[in-house]
Amino acid sequence: MNTAQEIGVPEGFEPFRIGGNFMAVNGPLHIRCAGADSRLGLRVEARHVNPMDNLHGGMMASFCDMLLVVVAYAQSSEVHGHFLPTVSLQMDYLAPAPLGCWIEGSGQLLRSTRSLAFVQALVTADGTPCVRASGVLKLGPQMPDALLPF
Repeated sequence: MNTAQEIGVPEGFEPFRIGGNFMAVNGPLHIRCAGADSRLGLRVEARHVNPMDNLHGGMMASFCDMLLVVVAYAQSSEVHGHFLPTVSLQMDYLAPAPLGCWIEGSGQLLRSTRSLAFVQALVTADGTPCVRASGVLKLGPQMPDALLPF
């Protein structure tokens, strides 16, 4: 696997060590922990793209799914630490994310209840908006500290 330096990860981002075997094969994802403005990023590699050399929509959906959890964790101590399975995920593809670009996502926790978190996010490809996403996450059981991303 390439190092962060080899794939051109922007300063302030670190490897995101969560996601199980699926993300171990499909990553690497990177995270910038900056309080409420924490962000998730990915350098689009050849293994991530469709036949037109743009990020595959399924890979983008996986990225957005993980991004919504990062946003919820970063913006609420009541949500942080819970397993957050996705109840719903909506995405609007705004522009392609071409091979080699850096995609980066940030967002807002709009509301949380005792059992649900409502989150929205924007993903950019080299600074150009490429996906608008929103979702509902279920607040599951507390996760062991060793499994938490931050």
